[in-house]
Amino acid sequence: MPAASNGWSPADRRPTPDDGEGTRSLTAEGRAPRGAPRAAHLFLVLESHRPLSPPARVALAGLDGIVLGRGAERRIERAGDHHVSVRVDDPWMSSAHARLTRVLRRWLLEDTGSKNGVLINGSPGAPAELADGDVIEIGRTFFLFREGLPAAPGEATVLDAASSPPPALGLATLVPALARVFERVAAIARSGVPVLIEGETGTGKEVAARAIHAASGRAGAFVAVNCGALPESLVEGELFGHRKGAFSGATEDRPGLIRSADRGTLFLDELGDLPLPSQSALLRVLQEREVMPVGATRPVPVDFRGVAATHRPVDRMIAAGALRADLFNRVAGHRLELPPLRERREDLGLIVGALLRRAPEGAGDVRLHPRAARALIRHPWPGNVRELERALEAARALAGAEAIDLEHLPPALQRPPDEAEPALAEADDDARREQIVALLREHRGNVSAVARSLGKARMQVQRWFKRYGLDPESFRQ
Repeated sequence: MPAASNGWSPADRRPTPDDGEGTRSLTAEGRAPRGAPRAAHLFLVLESHRPLSPPARVALAGLDGIVLGRGAERRIERAGDHHVSVRVDDPWMSSAHARLTRVLRRWLLEDTGSKNGVLINGSPGAPAELADGDVIEIGRTFFLFREGLPAAPGEATVLDAASSPPPALGLATLVPALARVFERVAAIARSGVPVLIEGETGTGKEVAARAIHAASGRAGAFVAVNCGALPESLVEGELFGHRKGAFSGATEDRPGLIRSADRGTLFLDELGDLPLPSQSALLRVLQEREVMPVGATRPVPVDFRGVAATHRPVDRMIAAGALRADLFNRVAGHRLELPPLRERREDLGLIVGALLRRAPEGAGDVRLHPRAARALIRHPWPGNVRELERALEAARALAGAEAIDLEHLPPALQRPPDEAEPALAEADDDARREQIVALLREHRGNVSAVARSLGKARMQVQRWFKRYGLDPESFRQ
């Protein structure tokens, strides 16, 4: 799937109806069923002057308004039956800075007389009706408005990560549906069910695998095997071990990686890169729970929990014969899909804080200039969390004791969003309009599906809707 550009433009000010796919950060089994209740949410994503401060979430269902302003300390609490007050210890905020008000089925953002104003998607924009994905900047605090996220049953109105219990499995998220997915995996982790973790490169598949191992209570080691890095001629020797003298250079007995995971967890990373002959040999190990070391005459029993991961499309690989269906059935007792970072901007501040804390030099007094914070939030992160980690490492080294500014970030983050479109010939412009109309009909007004078909961000597609006078709602008949 092509990376979204996540560019911002004042043209995005037009609110759009939820298309049922406002966030795609769920596993195949964890996606909300059709017709499930959905609700708008406001996320406190990042305090740029205090990036280690935990984020928070406010569910807007049942609310009529939210007041945003400065306080002596951060406090997010109900203010009456249908209102919430959000106070942040942000010196650049006014005490009564802004207000969100429900107007019929929409939310209106107003500046209530602040000194520094309100930015929406990097530009002055209040008052304005909020659209899905709008980033609201008040002082040096960044909020994200999401319209129509699947609502969790019994979901609390306010969830502040600063005062919440540790997350299930140690995998933190503020996205309601993704939190439910992690809770299910936590229950699976305590069983012996094998898990297949899917997701793009850099989304944290090994981190999730280690969390599953930690929650499993197994006494043995966590042994990671990079299936793509094993030479085909050495796969069986590396995995199953060998006896002394089994081949030239075998000067001693070696247990192999699978036996090293006895009573622990065997993590088969990039399973889709394993050659077919090796898949057959691995299948027998998974079925029989025993290995035959190279040069041995008797199999050796082994007890391990299997966790596999791949960035490849396993269903297509099976159909093409590149991955054995019986092997897949052995490793995919439960499937966990980790969403790319660009599809969980709600968690950006959460992940930034975690990466800064685990840096070798410690968290220290890290600060972000608002310019840098905007760049982090708008960037599509094609390399996912791994790319974010490298960017922060380099920025901290360049900034020294200063606040991390735009100039300290990689060049790809320093470029402003590409909001200006090249002029098209009239015939080309007409052709694009016809293409978009055809896709709207094909997908029955599903904006996310149209954007994916075009390989463009939702915001860019929304701009084209406005230019061509197209209303997705009219295609939903």
